[in-house]
Formats: sequence, structure tokens, C-alpha cells
Amino acid sequence: MNILKLLDKLSDDKFFTTETSRLETLTNISSFGKKAAIAAVPFGLGALMTTPAKAETTDTTKNATFFKSALTDALQLALVLEYLENEYYALGLAASSLIPSADRVVFMQIAKHESAHVTFLKNTLTSLGVTPGAKPTFDFTANGSFSPFTDYNQFLVLAQAFEDTGVRAYKGQAGNVMSNKTVLQAALQIHSVEARHASQVRRMRANKGWIELADGGNMPSATNPVYAGEGNTNQAGFNTATAFGAAAGSAAYDEILSGSDAQAIASLFIV
Repeated sequence: MNILKLLDKLSDDKFFTTETSRLETLTNISSFGKKAAIAAVPFGLGALMTTPAKAETTDTTKNATFFKSALTDALQLALVLEYLENEYYALGLAASSLIPSADRVVFMQIAKHESAHVTFLKNTLTSLGVTPGAKPTFDFTANGSFSPFTDYNQFLVLAQAFEDTGVRAYKGQAGNVMSNKTVLQAALQIHSVEARHASQVRRMRANKGWIELADGGNMPSATNPVYAGEGNTNQAGFNTATAFGAAAGSAAYDEILSGSDAQAIASLFIV
């Protein structure tokens, strides 16, 4: 699979919304996940990944309850973030004369993705025997601090903050969904889509498509928690700043957001 076609597939909301049975959905996700992994590794190693894996042993001990709780808690957090983004873009697109016509197509596509992610997460939680959390009531002014639906620049500022939060939050929850490989694959695919959203919105604000030194790029101080920790240059015991400089070293890796930090950021916009 060509890597460019792969990236297009990752952004295709049909992947998350096609009406199929649960078994077909799991099969499609598993099949696509294998193709994605093979496309991302050097030639030769991919052949190893096409060999059927042995069945994994299911944990039937008391640890299974812990893993399920960690898994579903992570999905509930992701759902809150997707609810937030989904409603934000819906309101932005509905606001008269807010988004320039040249940019509307971008946010219409992003909005479709966010809606698909909400549906996917709700269905996944239901399939795991857990009731999806209800959508919160949002205040996108953050108690009067922003005017995103009358000022396009502020709309872009919050769009960037929400997308950057989502990217870091999904990465931060990867360890909590590892107990279910199918969900892990899907979550990482959504993470990839969110990263493309973030890069696009950042460029629309004349920023680089990535974060350097915990600097969001002309962002208000209220968004500082979104970028806290992104200045880290130490990776696996190696200081990337030594070889590449602090800016490039910090930009080489996205830092995670803990669940509590992601919740704190989202709570600023929840009534």
C-alpha cells in the first residue's frame, strides 16, 4: 500500500462509519491495521508481519477487570474530547460569515471526521458493555475569555488548541488501551487523523505544522497547559538537543498529556 494512499485512507471517515456487523468491523480494522503497519516499515520487515500471529492468551484473572476499566476510562476521555471538537466545528460552520469560503472545505472535512470519531467511540464502548458518557454542555467562550464564533482568528486559536490537545491525549492513553489490540489499532489511527488536523490548522495560522519548545505559536497564555512539557529534549536517556539543537530536538517527539491534564483542559470549556 502506497504511504500516500494510506494517509488518505486514515482520513477517510467512511472507515469509521461504514455500516457493517460488529464482526465485519473488527475484521476490517484488523486488516487495515496490518496494512498500515506493513506500509510503515522498511521493505523486508513487512514480510514478517504478514505471517499469522498465534492467538493471544486471554487474561481471566482479576487483572482483567483492571485492564477493562483502564481501557473504557481511556475511551470515555477520548469521547469527551471528540464531543468537544465535534460540537465546536458544528457551531463554527453554522456561524454566519465566520469561516472564509476558502477555508470552509477544510473545516467541513474535519467536522465529518470528528462526528465519525464520536460515533465510533460510542459504538466501541457499547460493544464493551459500557454506557457511553453523555455529551457535556460546552461553553466555548471559557466564561467570557474567548469569542470564537464572532472572531475567526480566535476560532482558529481554539481549533489549534483542541487539536493539539487531542493528539497528545490520544498518545497519552495508548498504554491504557493496549489490553485490546483491536481498539489500540483504531485509537492510533484516530490519533493519526487528529495529528493531520492539528498540522493543517497550525499552518492555517501561519505556524509550522509541529510544536517546538512548548511554544504553540502566537497562542494566548490561557492555552499554555496544552503545550506544557513539549520542550522536553530527553528521549530514552539521550538529549536530542545536543545533536540537533533544542528546537529541533523538542519537535522530534510529541509529548503525552496525562488523562488528568487532558480532563483539566477540557473542563475549561465545560459548564
